[in-house]
Amino acid sequence: MNPRRSPTIRRRRLGAELRRYRDAAGVTIEVVADRLGCSPSKVSRIETGHTSATPRDVKDMLDIYGINGAESDELVQISREARQKGWWHPFSTVLTGAYVGLEAAAKSIRAYEQQVVPGLLQTDRYAIAMIRSARLGDSEQEIEQRVRVRMARQALLIQDDPIDLWVVLDEAVLSRPVGGDEVMRDQLLRLAEMTELPNVTLQILPFAVGAHAGMDGTFAILDFPDAEDPNVVFAENATGGLFLEKTDELRKYNSIFDTIQATALSPEESKNMIVMLAEEPLWKSRPRVSGSI
Repeated sequence: MNPRRSPTIRRRRLGAELRRYRDAAGVTIEVVADRLGCSPSKVSRIETGHTSATPRDVKDMLDIYGINGAESDELVQISREARQKGWWHPFSTVLTGAYVGLEAAAKSIRAYEQQVVPGLLQTDRYAIAMIRSARLGDSEQEIEQRVRVRMARQALLIQDDPIDLWVVLDEAVLSRPVGGDEVMRDQLLRLAEMTELPNVTLQILPFAVGAHAGMDGTFAILDFPDAEDPNVVFAENATGGLFLEKTDELRKYNSIFDTIQATALSPEESKNMIVMLAEEPLWKSRPRVSGSI
């Protein structure tokens, strides 16, 4: 399957179209559920893209809405594509939510990160150290699976049709020696290396700017190549994260990103800072206090 036709994004597209047709027909979810012989929650989850629908269910729903012909055939085909397995399916036991599937379909990602290097830019040793510290209940096998899927995701940056990645990193990300000196130095050098890719833009938001627009938390804005697939904001947290799709939410996060990227160091200044820190790390130069390394 073409990665731009990720089953996750197809399921999301299908749900949005079914909801649009239901609204236009003036039919309630309860009526649809009764006609299909299922629960209203199932219909709701199909419309929000959280559950896949069988081609038979889709055809029956469209019959209720009076939709047939080419329009019906197209959505039934989308339902077939939405039920295919993405490359990440073998790792589903360690993945939460739909982020990886949406990421695979994205045209571009704009992200702000406060604490750690984003997964698309991590070295394997940095990823191991970070996951081992953050997920105390994971077994070694689960940690290995998480790292494997994270490394596989990085192909998005170098494939024939790569995504555009624009990341603003808080200076704190560069200041915390995840995995120790050697691991962190290698990670900083990887960041500098990745800035050479024409589709990767990296900026550092220095401590010196003080309070800033992104202080409410980490987020990523995913833009999709097809106009029928609305953009989405992913706000990560310990249990997976929130997907935000409302127009006012998208407008707010676009504004936040525009503000912090304008405040951050330029890409060239940022790369110079990263290279400098790889040789003279901040965690080495700062005076030690109780509990510090």
